[in-house]
Amino acid sequence: MARKLPQLQRVLDAPALASVAYGEIASSLYFALGIIALHALGFTPLVLGIVGMLFLIVALSYAEGTAAIRETGGAATFVRVAFNDLAGFLTGWVLFLDYLIVIALSALFAPHYLGLALGINTIAHSPADWIFGCGLIALIAGGRLFRRPGMHTFGFVIPALDLITQLLLVGLGFALLFSTHALSRGISLGTRPTWHEIAFALPLAMLAYTGLETVANYAEEARRPGRDLPRSLFSAIGVVVVIYVLIACVGLSAFPSATGSTALGTDWLRAPLMGIVSALGSHVPAWADHTLRVYVGLTGALILAAAATTSISGLGRLAYSLGEHGQLPAAFGRLHRRTLVAPISVVSGAGIVIALLIGTSFTHAVPFLASLFSFGVLLAFTAAQLAVVKLRVTQPQLRRPFRVPLAWRGLPIPSIFGAVCTGAIFVAAMLTHAGARYGGPVWLVAGVGVYVMVRRSRGTGLLEHVTAADEQRLPGAEFARILVPMKLGEIGEEMVATAVRLAQERGATVEALYVLKVPLDHSLDEPLYDLEEQAAASLAEAHALGAEHGVTVTGRTLRARSIGEAIVQAAEEGNADLIVLGSAPRWRRQSRFFSPTVDYVLRRANAEVLIVAFPQGVLEG
Repeated sequence: MARKLPQLQRVLDAPALASVAYGEIASSLYFALGIIALHALGFTPLVLGIVGMLFLIVALSYAEGTAAIRETGGAATFVRVAFNDLAGFLTGWVLFLDYLIVIALSALFAPHYLGLALGINTIAHSPADWIFGCGLIALIAGGRLFRRPGMHTFGFVIPALDLITQLLLVGLGFALLFSTHALSRGISLGTRPTWHEIAFALPLAMLAYTGLETVANYAEEARRPGRDLPRSLFSAIGVVVVIYVLIACVGLSAFPSATGSTALGTDWLRAPLMGIVSALGSHVPAWADHTLRVYVGLTGALILAAAATTSISGLGRLAYSLGEHGQLPAAFGRLHRRTLVAPISVVSGAGIVIALLIGTSFTHAVPFLASLFSFGVLLAFTAAQLAVVKLRVTQPQLRRPFRVPLAWRGLPIPSIFGAVCTGAIFVAAMLTHAGARYGGPVWLVAGVGVYVMVRRSRGTGLLEHVTAADEQRLPGAEFARILVPMKLGEIGEEMVATAVRLAQERGATVEALYVLKVPLDHSLDEPLYDLEEQAAASLAEAHALGAEHGVTVTGRTLRARSIGEAIVQAAEEGNADLIVLGSAPRWRRQSRFFSPTVDYVLRRANAEVLIVAFPQGVLEG
């Protein structure tokens, strides 16, 4: 079995992941609302609600995939494992395009919020806006090359600020602006907007729900990806969908589409939330209007800058995954020791984004970028869900801490339904969007050219799986009997899971050993009721895990003065071929690298010993 030795550290817990998820997904409203309203008109809240529910269904597949395959790379990794390296690369390549577009739009819209907040109209118009955006991207990229952003500390602040701002606009908007009459004024489905415009708006609405891939890329940095990632995704997405629909209701109440268009998608296209602030101005005192403008404008600019920063990091993680599996040049798969990102991915990504921004200055192609985004995200979402379905068929034994609910004959119904829906919207995008129809295939062809050159330089086949440089394989011996000592806590759980996986792949059996350490002032046969109950419960869980994966797990309790001696003794008595141990990080802060127990087993055991040493800050308990 290939055992991943990650260079990224598992330091993110559930609150950190939830804040990152909310900040990433909710930030897109600052540039997406006006683009969607331009075409969906008064049906914008409904369109956002429908696409939001679909986004939640897609997140189910992402949750299962990231929990089962605990590597960075998101959909590209799912597809690579389920199908082949070429399919995985194409998925990752279109996701690169989406990252670049999100970074470009964030940088392009930030000066509009900043200019309106500070009353500097110059930077809220072309060419100053794209020049400002290029400078912002260069600044972010330069900083990312020399230091790793402390998103695990200030990462809580930005999402919290984002949530407060959006809730403030919802509260004030419903109190002062909301009107069902204004919301429905001038709209007639099929006429205003036309069916073509609705079909045009649905793919664009995917732009409002960016960030799922960025969160999935944290699978290799989550402390408990099987538990924390699903919770973080669903909690963040649920809140985002509700807020999006409510803010859209406020925006369309303030700017009804009575004449077949709405000022939210024309006059306020590049700062839609500032349009809502402007509408609130006539209902509040002058000082409150000024304060609200400054606050929302500065907050919007800050959130968009943060979104660009985390998207650059997400792009770097995706490039790292493709680079280490021979899908991009090897330089993309080498992380800098301090910044934990490949410098070439930051430089190349920033260069392409700046080129996109310069291009928009001549063509005013914001809608084009939005439609191009829909091409990539819909293709990736469809591929990710199909990959989860296929893995259910080809690898039913894969450990899945989270599973998509509602299965039929083992196949996840929501994933199948979601793939059909995203596939259908992808077809609509290709039919109605010039950007998706022409720009998307051109980008894919360019990617295939890059992939073929990389594979030829390596001398490997296009569909051949390339083992990552930081993966190692256990010795080739076939292990028939594996001994795994039990211990309380998450390290113990991980070790049992590792032993079961090894046994499953090699057709071996597992003996779970629970050592009751008897104090010196007690006799060896003295009852230890609490410890005996813990031992019985732990062994029962190990047996259940083995049964779930078709592995025979036997349990054994042994009393001893020394845990290390007991493990060596049990290995000899049971003729174990392999002993699986875990090493807590706390010992590496002391003079010895391993604990006394691990050190003793390494010195005395006749069997081979597999030790998984967790990174600093992980599973400290």
